Amino acid sequence: MNALIVEDEDLSVRRLKKMIGEVAPSLHIAGVTDSIEQTVEWVQENRAAGNADPDLIFLDIELSDGQSFEIFNRIEVSSAIIFTTSYDEYALQAFKHNSIDYLLKPVHRDDLQRALQKYEKMKVQPAGDQSLAGIRRLLEDFKKASSVEYRQRFLVKQGQKMLSIEVGEIAYFFTDDRYSFFMTDSNQKMLVDYTLDELAESLDPSRFFRINRGMMVTHRSVDKIDPYFGNRLALTLRPVHNKEALVSREKVSDFKVWMGK
Repeated sequence: MNALIVEDEDLSVRRLKKMIGEVAPSLHIAGVTDSIEQTVEWVQENRAAGNADPDLIFLDIELSDGQSFEIFNRIEVSSAIIFTTSYDEYALQAFKHNSIDYLLKPVHRDDLQRALQKYEKMKVQPAGDQSLAGIRRLLEDFKKASSVEYRQRFLVKQGQKMLSIEVGEIAYFFTDDRYSFFMTDSNQKMLVDYTLDELAESLDPSRFFRINRGMMVTHRSVDKIDPYFGNRLALTLRPVHNKEALVSREKVSDFKVWMGK
């Protein structure tokens, strides 16, 4: 059985290949591509060489040259598809209603095993029954799910006046004595009338990462990363934070992937 990996993040490729080797050693990786254009060319050249299409494609949704759905507008795809994506679970509810499976990044061993088991069951069905129609439905559902608008600014009070602060000016969010604050790049501390749970739902997860129950950081706010006991990580933040900024043990793996994007 052959598979094609379509993924533009080297770390994700290495992680996926390693887990496939552990979970399904008989699954041969026939190729790795990192863009729409390269994938289309790979499939066309593979066919021209007289080879069959891969049985399975692990397909990242967001590629460097656009959304991978465009591949299906360029060529006919008969392979079974397992999508991979960094989108949060709430935005993926629509995926569960389709016969195509997905893996949420960073891919975990149990999720990969579940997806491959589902694929084995689906092999008894004609590929066309579950591929093209499912992809069409998935595309429409994905467009609806991914159209969510993340918060762009906050209106905060400073003394007797109100300020409108753009999200791009915020270095990190944190809680202190049950109140929520953010620190700007210019080292201004501002009170916000939202819990961290509410903030996590309204902010773009590609820009903000919740390292523990009481803090969310941006890439640029992380000045230094050090190992910490209990399999955690200690962050030195910019601007400086007056308390420890620790990545909780269960968040470490996801944090490393997020920092590598």
